[in-house]
Amino acid sequence: MKHVTDGIEPERLWRYFEELSAIPRGSGNEAGAIRYIADCAERFGLKYRLDGAGNAVVYKPPSPGLEKMPVVVLQSHVDMVCEKNAGNSHDFSRDPIEIVIDGEWIKARDTTLGADNGIGVGAMLALLEDDAFQAGGIECIFTVEEETGLTGAALLEKNTVHGRFLINLDAENSGTLYIGCAGGRDTDLYVGRDGVKTEPEGVFFRMGVQGLTGGHSGGEIHIGRGNAVKLTARMLFGLSESVPFFLSSIQGGDKHNAIPRECFAVICLNKDGIADAEKRLSDSWAELKEEYGKTDPKADFTFESHPPSGCFDRETTSKILNILMAVPHGVIAMSSEMEGLVETSTNLSSVRTEDRTVHLHASHRSSRGSGLAWVAGMHRCVGLLAGLKEEDIVQEEGYPSWSPDPNSKLLAYAKKGVLRALGREPDVRAIHAGLECSVIKKKFEAMDVVAFGPTIRGPHSPDERVHISSVLDFWNILTETLYSIYEGAGADPEFFRKEG
Repeated sequence: MKHVTDGIEPERLWRYFEELSAIPRGSGNEAGAIRYIADCAERFGLKYRLDGAGNAVVYKPPSPGLEKMPVVVLQSHVDMVCEKNAGNSHDFSRDPIEIVIDGEWIKARDTTLGADNGIGVGAMLALLEDDAFQAGGIECIFTVEEETGLTGAALLEKNTVHGRFLINLDAENSGTLYIGCAGGRDTDLYVGRDGVKTEPEGVFFRMGVQGLTGGHSGGEIHIGRGNAVKLTARMLFGLSESVPFFLSSIQGGDKHNAIPRECFAVICLNKDGIADAEKRLSDSWAELKEEYGKTDPKADFTFESHPPSGCFDRETTSKILNILMAVPHGVIAMSSEMEGLVETSTNLSSVRTEDRTVHLHASHRSSRGSGLAWVAGMHRCVGLLAGLKEEDIVQEEGYPSWSPDPNSKLLAYAKKGVLRALGREPDVRAIHAGLECSVIKKKFEAMDVVAFGPTIRGPHSPDERVHISSVLDFWNILTETLYSIYEGAGADPEFFRKEG
């Protein structure tokens, strides 16, 4: 079978990534991909286990002579964020990802690529297959539903892994080692349940904000890209100050961990207010285009007629706009301990009109438990001040942060691995995103953890791409880190580097 990446090293890794990309694997739809991994394990002659959450764990025994080496756990998630450009007919439930080479990068045609975390999965399968690689015991965890809340990791059964060195392969900057991550929590606000639906006389219009850059709500929240939901709220709030209207519906955003790229609202205007509304919205959009010109150069605004429909009354319309305006979005606090690290943030990730209710979803992150409580409290207070009832404000417990340990043994081995693979010292950082290793580390006592990966840009958006040469660097860092672990355990360097 011919692959787009034929001839690109490491070929075995790229081959598995392409085969995985042909299988639909949006969060909650990973069964086919997990079956593929199980089939690979059977073909390799390796034992594997499928747990009740849908995760797979594959076990590779040590090479002869390395039975006393530490067992190393490798971990990646199988699911991907499914985002596509407007007008794209791609069906993530059945269509394969169309992979293309774009200079030094590999991307998908107008959809997310799934390099997050498909490259990590490909590396694990390549390592499991390679009998020539001299290694101690390896346990590979393939988790599900990472992108929707680290669900697979949270439900991973405790007796499935035994190693205490955990290498997470879900990072996005080549040559950088991550030793900490943010915890996360969500808030859902339900507005308008007690509002009155009305059938006003007037003319209906659908306004749309689209073409924004979007991106990862953790790793790219500090860039200041536009949030389509917030921009729509700003325009509608400004309009409401001079032109009365009824809100019929508002829909924007999708994934909790992606900055919204599109938002659409349907409003009802009096006929004599149409001209004023068009001018006000046009002027507002011109200001926003200037404000976000550098971060969102392809942003676009539409305003077109729409069939009549039911609306919220004026009081509920005002409450919805007030909450959309008041709910925070973006960086809340920077770390005082690690320069340049976002400590606390929040992402107004989606708004949905569901019958008589407008449902707002916000995703919060912080490397401090107190910061997470703070930002969740902000959202709760916004809801309470707006008159929402307790049942209209839903906040889940969330997942823990992972505190950096600069004295980690595994970090020392990984530093040596980067130095050997790249000829330079690594950057060592914490990341403002949720990583499954925080959940796994809490579940398994005395787990020593490090995370690294290739260079990926634009994750969680159709701009997602992976730098080709960084994947080979990533592979070499992984293998050299394993060698460093075995050296540290007393293995003869010449033994485990020999050809099988």
